[in-house]
Amino acid sequence: MEGKSRMRFLPYDHMDSLPNVIVDGARAEHTVLTLSHWPKSGTPVELKADTSAEIVFNYLDSPRLHVQAEVVSNNHFDEDGLVGIFAMLMPAIAEHHRDLLVDVAQAGDFGIFSDRQAAQIVFTLSAYADADTSPLPGSLFTQPYAERAAELYVRLLDILPRLLTNLHDYRSLWESEDEKLSASEALIDQGVVTIEELPDLDLAVIRMPEDLVSRRVHRFTHQRLAACHPFALHNRTRCTRLVVLQGRRVEVQYRYEGWVQMISRRAAPRVDLSDLANELNHEEGAEGRWVFDGVDQITPRLHLEGSAETSIPAETIVKRVEHHLRTGRPAWNPYDGSDSA
Repeated sequence: MEGKSRMRFLPYDHMDSLPNVIVDGARAEHTVLTLSHWPKSGTPVELKADTSAEIVFNYLDSPRLHVQAEVVSNNHFDEDGLVGIFAMLMPAIAEHHRDLLVDVAQAGDFGIFSDRQAAQIVFTLSAYADADTSPLPGSLFTQPYAERAAELYVRLLDILPRLLTNLHDYRSLWESEDEKLSASEALIDQGVVTIEELPDLDLAVIRMPEDLVSRRVHRFTHQRLAACHPFALHNRTRCTRLVVLQGRRVEVQYRYEGWVQMISRRAAPRVDLSDLANELNHEEGAEGRWVFDGVDQITPRLHLEGSAETSIPAETIVKRVEHHLRTGRPAWNPYDGSDSA
């Protein structure tokens, strides 16, 4: 690999008629190659991998598959996309840090990591992308999403090499969330938060104390509230279907692995839980209404809107979830053509 690629990054909406490579997102009109684990991406089968970043490394390892294009882009900003585009632009540096960069991509997309540094880099990137914590100018976060995403790529492609070698310099940006992750890991280790796996259903039932306080964390560079950090949970179970119980608060989650084209393993196919939502609504005595986000959402949930707590016993809901997952038909297939079997 050469020290620097001949490619350049351009915002997704500014590529005009230039032949381009899309990393991690959806192809554009003049895209000549898509390097993405997204559903039906059309990525060459020889290059496929769990993350788009790994797909890019496979591409760089395969000169016979290289295409004539000088522009690389993506239609959204996240860690996997950032790592993949960085590898396209700076292949020699990326190769030197390959294992860590792939770990960063996995942490960003799936909430799993081998090296704690990968999680800390993700927390740093999330802090940069969060208007509440970012050192970047506040005006960036008033821009429309497309412009904001493009500017985040420009800024963070420059910062990423420094995170790989001098992460301690950015401690003020990652330390707080890293402490939340450690606290969540301790709760699991102590048995305060428990994970019961049902491997035949690719399902994990997670039970948390009712008084465990939700705190701000990040997933896909966005803020959310969680009583137990999702990185702690995802790193302890491979199951891609989760039922989270906290007293009378119940939520069913499909992990991101079920939306994309996983190669190392396949998540159990997503089942449409709309019928279960309707079933629960007939019995719900609380003010809220059960809603399923839809199998086509990246991390859909079955959850109660309008009320924090359900009137239905939590363990009853767990049994209903098990039944619907066991008997429901697959309703989502992200795989291309011959890979879909």
